[in-house]
Amino acid sequence: MSEQNFDLVILGGGSGGYAAALRAVQLGLSVALVEKDKLGGTCLHRGCIPTKALLHAAEVADSSRESEKFGVRSTFEGIDIPAVTRYREGIVASKFKGLQGLIKARGITVFEGEGRLEGAKTVVVGDERLTGRNVVLATGSYSRSLPGLDIAGRVITSEQALELDFVPKKVAILGGGVIGVEFASVWRSFGSEVTIIEALPHLVPNEEESISKQLERAFRKRGIDYKLGVRFQGVTQHDDGVVVTLENGDTVEAELLLVAVGRGPVTQNLGYEEAGVTVDRGFVITNERLETSVPGVYAVGDIVPGLQLAHRGFQQGIFVAEEIAGLNPIIVEDVNIPKVTYSEPEVASVGYTEARAAEKFGADKVSSYEYNLAGNGKSHILETSGSIKVVRVDDGPVVGVHMIGARVGELIGEAQLAVNWEAYPEDIAPLIHAHPTQNEALGEAFLKLAGKPLHAL
Repeated sequence: MSEQNFDLVILGGGSGGYAAALRAVQLGLSVALVEKDKLGGTCLHRGCIPTKALLHAAEVADSSRESEKFGVRSTFEGIDIPAVTRYREGIVASKFKGLQGLIKARGITVFEGEGRLEGAKTVVVGDERLTGRNVVLATGSYSRSLPGLDIAGRVITSEQALELDFVPKKVAILGGGVIGVEFASVWRSFGSEVTIIEALPHLVPNEEESISKQLERAFRKRGIDYKLGVRFQGVTQHDDGVVVTLENGDTVEAELLLVAVGRGPVTQNLGYEEAGVTVDRGFVITNERLETSVPGVYAVGDIVPGLQLAHRGFQQGIFVAEEIAGLNPIIVEDVNIPKVTYSEPEVASVGYTEARAAEKFGADKVSSYEYNLAGNGKSHILETSGSIKVVRVDDGPVVGVHMIGARVGELIGEAQLAVNWEAYPEDIAPLIHAHPTQNEALGEAFLKLAGKPLHAL
């Protein structure tokens, strides 16, 4: 077995791993990047990018059906799944090729194969033993199921859903979080009947409650059915479909059951615990600076407890590279990382919900304002409804922004700057928002909380 030494050895080439690699070489470190599948990981190949391609195809389908209301005559002839697949795969292939070129151009040494941590600073992959002054664990996540619920036949996860070569007539979705809601939106736009089953009281239950309720109303208007606050009991399969049984005795019949109950960390059989790394329920435990219980070994992305978002892993990869290089980067708490659900309508948020802000700062010290997009010219043009809610500490900063409506995910950049820079509404109120844009809705909400609203009562 040959041995090679590097400043940094990274186990996993997804969002967190490749970001750490790119930033580390910028800082003058030699880097080995180990990946058993394809660079880019779940996000590029089975998650963020391909699903958003489907969602865009769904948006085009809806626009085609409704074009006459805008004075455009068109004929909607249905969904050509092979063509949608070519479109989706073309985007992924292009991004993958670009990433490969970037990694090569930066001089990062890539080792293909499944790596295993052996000892504190050594990763073994194939017949190579890679030793680093520091090691980053970035092995990502997989689609979870429930105990006793086997993924087989007509019971599928998001990975199989992406590869379907037909549009199902009727789909049941187990889980009303981001993945379930996004696939529900796609399939409904493609013409499927959809029923979401969610054990918690609301869809996208981690969002501001008023936003969740608006999403539920929008989905009901679109014809998407959902059953909330009821648990899954079991499923039976037959030649033509599935029958899903709920604990309250209700049943849901469909062609397919999509299991979208979250993602689990990929940490088993990789040598983590044997090397002394503390693991709890599969997740790698780190300190606030992402160092594990083994000095010099760090963890990033979905294997670290908290939000499972590609951009969180990306940011953590950069953070760890800078930490190893001695730059002492700032910590961004999970609550201040932006979240977007790319359904129709979109949901986007950053910071505390009003309820959580009240718990942290005191109910009598928190104010909020919710601006209805009906008053926003660009939103009217786009034929979208929704709202933007801003939460502030009285005589203090903005601590939360929560949005729903078409394309509001594009507004999250300004929102995260306001929250992370601890801006006061009074700081933002004098700044100009271009007209007509949906950004103006954010401006109106800030103006209201600053005590000088123009279009709000």
